[in-house]
Amino acid sequence: MPSKSTVLVTGASGFIGGHCLLALLNKGYAVRASVRSRSQIDKTQALLNSHYPEGADITYAIADLNADAGWDEAVQGCEYVLHLASPLPVQQPKDPNELIIPARDGALRVLAAASRADVDVKRVVMTSSQAAVCGSPLREQNYIYDEQDWTDLNHPTLTPYNQSKTIAERAAWDFVEQNNSLELATVCPGLVCGPVLEPRVNTSLEFVKRFLDGSLPLIPPLGYEVVDVRDVAALHLLAMENPDAAGGRFMASAGFMWLQEMAETLRQDLGDRASKVPTLPAPAWLIRLLALFDPTVGTITPELNQCRRVSHAGTSKQLGWMPRSPAKAVIATAKSFFAYEILHDASIPVSNYQTKSQT
Repeated sequence: MPSKSTVLVTGASGFIGGHCLLALLNKGYAVRASVRSRSQIDKTQALLNSHYPEGADITYAIADLNADAGWDEAVQGCEYVLHLASPLPVQQPKDPNELIIPARDGALRVLAAASRADVDVKRVVMTSSQAAVCGSPLREQNYIYDEQDWTDLNHPTLTPYNQSKTIAERAAWDFVEQNNSLELATVCPGLVCGPVLEPRVNTSLEFVKRFLDGSLPLIPPLGYEVVDVRDVAALHLLAMENPDAAGGRFMASAGFMWLQEMAETLRQDLGDRASKVPTLPAPAWLIRLLALFDPTVGTITPELNQCRRVSHAGTSKQLGWMPRSPAKAVIATAKSFFAYEILHDASIPVSNYQTKSQT
């Protein structure tokens, strides 16, 4: 690998994006980060300065998923693209197109720019989601999903987010099938936990935060495939570098975890610092009742009592990917909250980026 191969990272200011930037820099890549506005350049640079003191080989491009401008310039000189950017809402919009259009059209803008004849992009690795794999209700008891499975877009309970991720990934594969000069691989994470790199809580980490700060007094009957963000970043690099990964769809999940198990893990590991973590379950009927008054609660009602397990066996076999356990990912999330005083416990020092190898 040339020491200064350049990788375009879209969504560089996000949770996964920040970890991907660090993983790339630690492996000797030059990075071009696309951001939506100039204000995000300062934000991203400040993040890197905190975790990569040697000086990052990074340049910036301004480009928005909702507009054509900037994407041709962003891909110039890049050999690879990690397309991470996609909207992730705190609550589901009433109009699914608010998520579908930027997710689908943004992916197509990036792919179109990468496929033009005057650029040398070898491969695009796109962050999809297990929302595109098992976002509709469980097929049958004990069914195990894998890279062959797709969310049923015709199911009436499908959320706008699950629609957007499924439509965007399918559109990307259709594009590459019609433009076969470009290689594509997709990464489909479950619930992404792990250490934050700044004092900001990503949407996927809300359950951990709300358990710890006491704002979620009961435990909903929910469960998710959990994965550490550092392992998600590592998988993106494996999908980018491995010659055999072209055309692959890779499951980024370390194992299924009920929120009840998540709460128990926090209490067992954190002791007194987990004193506000709830112990009592919330019945499904109560969650549905609350959803009538709180739209943010309404977003989770289709997920109640759904045990949708996803196998990463194919991913591990093909790429040698070995993720941390779900419990370790959850604990790393909590400890980073304390470290950044998101939960106001200064006993844990903020350290530099923890894992150079990202494995």
